[in-house]
Amino acid sequence: GDICEPDFIKQLFKTEKIDIVLHFAAQTHVDLSFWHALEFTYVNVYGTHVVVAAAHEANVEKFIYVSTDEVYGGSTDEEFDESSPKRPTNPYASSKAAAECFVQSYWERYQFPVVITRSSNVYGPHQYPEKVIPKFISLLQQNRKCCIHGSGLQRRNFLYAADVVEAFLTVLKEGKPGEIYNIGTNFEMSIAQLAKELIHLIKKTSSESEMEHWMDYVKDRPTNDLRYQMNSEKMHNLGWRPKVPWKEGIKKTIEWYKENFHNWKNSEKALEPFPVTEPFAQLSGP
Repeated sequence: GDICEPDFIKQLFKTEKIDIVLHFAAQTHVDLSFWHALEFTYVNVYGTHVVVAAAHEANVEKFIYVSTDEVYGGSTDEEFDESSPKRPTNPYASSKAAAECFVQSYWERYQFPVVITRSSNVYGPHQYPEKVIPKFISLLQQNRKCCIHGSGLQRRNFLYAADVVEAFLTVLKEGKPGEIYNIGTNFEMSIAQLAKELIHLIKKTSSESEMEHWMDYVKDRPTNDLRYQMNSEKMHNLGWRPKVPWKEGIKKTIEWYKENFHNWKNSEKALEPFPVTEPFAQLSGP
């Protein structure tokens, strides 16, 4: 079913006796959001409103909305906590920020027990290869170069999938209604560093010139936030901290893609460097 179909969603809540909702469903690929801004708005904002309205009508016990660190916008020096203002800079982040407002309004107006999470970039096995880590791994495993947007100096925090699952289970159990929780990690690296790390692990080289050979700098996105540094103390107070070290997480991830990449539908298409146009240029609806 589709979260943008109110009758279907209403029927689902009526027949399935749902008591808890974790709302992950969204269009999430930032590159694509510049081309299909209205589709992102439709799915991420309208779709979320449909789901939260139906959940409220069904008296769900807890509604967790999964948002993103990107709602804060980028900053090179500021550390964001849950009270920091939202300053999204791309259509994806803007749609997630708007959806948060709808979800929050159900707490303000009805005391409907909603919780919002904002997490860092998640990586690990099973991720669709349009995202940066599986994309670089898969390209290198096919003897192709990593396609890096712009300078590659943009820094990202990477959180292993098993750790983020633990975070959601913690929020399910301990998260307080009406609250927002940052699910972050201090582990951070630039996209260029990330490419070099993966080249080193997959191509078994530490030579700088050899590494550069496997890196292809392509045109940047219209906007590309340099950094999202989040304070996750609120989550730490609930008893959660990331546990999986980068070396262990990335090793498992590389091994998984070696065995499973071909099982993805349209996987080859996901490896293309994204064609980037001017922001919001294509305004066709869903």
